[in-house]
Amino acid sequence: MREYLLIAIVAAAITFITTPGIRWAAVRWNAVTPVRGRDVHTVPIPRLGGVGLLLGFAAAILVARQLPYLGTRIDYSSALWVLAAAGIATALGAIDDLRELDPLTKVAGTIVAALVMSVFGGVQLLFLPILGTQTYFPQSVLFALTVLVVIATTQAVNFADGLDGLAAGTTAIAAATFFIWSYATRQNYDTDVFTLATFISAAIVGCCLGFLPHNFHPAKLFMGDAGSLLLGLLMSAALISFTGNFDPAGDQAQTSKVAILLPIALPVLVLALPVLDVLLAFVRRGGKFWHPDKKHLHHRLMRMGHPHRQAVLLLYLWSASVSGGVLLFNFLSTQVATSLLVAMILICLALTIGLPRISRR
Repeated sequence: MREYLLIAIVAAAITFITTPGIRWAAVRWNAVTPVRGRDVHTVPIPRLGGVGLLLGFAAAILVARQLPYLGTRIDYSSALWVLAAAGIATALGAIDDLRELDPLTKVAGTIVAALVMSVFGGVQLLFLPILGTQTYFPQSVLFALTVLVVIATTQAVNFADGLDGLAAGTTAIAAATFFIWSYATRQNYDTDVFTLATFISAAIVGCCLGFLPHNFHPAKLFMGDAGSLLLGLLMSAALISFTGNFDPAGDQAQTSKVAILLPIALPVLVLALPVLDVLLAFVRRGGKFWHPDKKHLHHRLMRMGHPHRQAVLLLYLWSASVSGGVLLFNFLSTQVATSLLVAMILICLALTIGLPRISRR
């Protein structure tokens, strides 16, 4: 655990230190988000913050290779290919931040990054842990699902990047939840806790926390597509490398709690709100989910009367409640975990509806 904590600190420190220089470069190169009809910011804000996140992740890999446990128990050939794919995603997003690429070009570039990560790095689904068993599909199907997960995750994080600090914060919560799950599951199964999925999750938490001081409202810098594509790809790498290689039958004592519920539920629920936002946009826009509008979840909260920071913090709470509530099934009885999950959701619902009314009064 101490080595993972060190990795998170290193990623946070490098991201935090390098971000001001990236902001200067963004202003110099005119990589600035103008004030558009669908935006909530009132002055142009520089972007390209994803480059700082990439530097933090690269630093985490360099330091991890020198540590006694992480340095010897992780396949760094896979980690470096993940870094290469992350570099492609960041470069693609940076070009979009500078020149505004069309949606199909961004999707095609994301597919290239996914192929690099899966073909060369071996980060791909080998099977799906469904109902407590390893369920195998044809290799072509699993390969297509791997690419689809990458595309879906990058789009989910991109959709969350609508308020200052929202994407970075919700991704940090999702990565922290997934870190706890993957680490605790390995401990429960008495297997090696030093895995690529757990390492990537810890690094993501650090990168996001290092970026948030520059990005929380009022933001000095946006992560831009360079950041949302990067974080989405890294989250998908962690989810795929663990879920698609997880043997749910490894411990009969855990079958009812972990093997049946969590391997499929948690990877979806750690990004529940962004995924829900994507699905709603897909339906709302008649399948053309890339067409922008002002009907995202965060827009709806602000129209209800939540101020900018309050809306972001409330979405943090929703994310933590849903993903953390499901995670409780790994540690508590079904009855207790269900009660706590329902209680957290009711609290979030009460705050969502009640805070604007209290403010108006």
